Amino acid sequence: MSLESLKSLLPEYAKDLKLNLSSLAGETTLTQQQLAGTFIVSALASRQPQVIAAINDEFAGKLEPAALNAAKAAAAIMGMNNIYYRFTHLAGGDYKKMPARLRMNVMANPGVEKADFELWSLAVSAVNGCGMCIESHDHELRKAGLGAEQIQAAVRIAAVVHAVAAVLDGEGVAARLVAAA
Repeated sequence: MSLESLKSLLPEYAKDLKLNLSSLAGETTLTQQQLAGTFIVSALASRQPQVIAAINDEFAGKLEPAALNAAKAAAAIMGMNNIYYRFTHLAGGDYKKMPARLRMNVMANPGVEKADFELWSLAVSAVNGCGMCIESHDHELRKAGLGAEQIQAAVRIAAVVHAVAAVLDGEGVAARLVAAA
């Protein structure tokens, strides 16, 4: 499945999403690796099988195996961290002071430049809504020299991919309800 196939699954009311997918696939503020990896992690964070398949088919081949593995690792580790750190942030109290006691070894040696891994982690954190993680990754990206336009591009990709997944899930539920009636 390609990006074009994915866009063809979207209903007419989601035309803006189709247009945004096309324009973001050609985003020039990110390197090819950053772009492809951001699409991959955003798809994985969406948890939507059609989105994952289409974006993987479109972008996985544009990454070296180590970069593809790092992107998948970013999605995996942030899936865990976003839940944990959102909890510590929202619950407050002693939790912020307690050690997480969760393995996060991949963050020390992700197999790609730290900035790329941080960018992918930020995209997943945006999808998952973890403010604490967003702030942390934004800070690290700024220290690494990435600008606001690059960071915004990654979050725009995450937002559009997530919206595509939500539309496809919603349309799938609606179709099942109509079929059951």
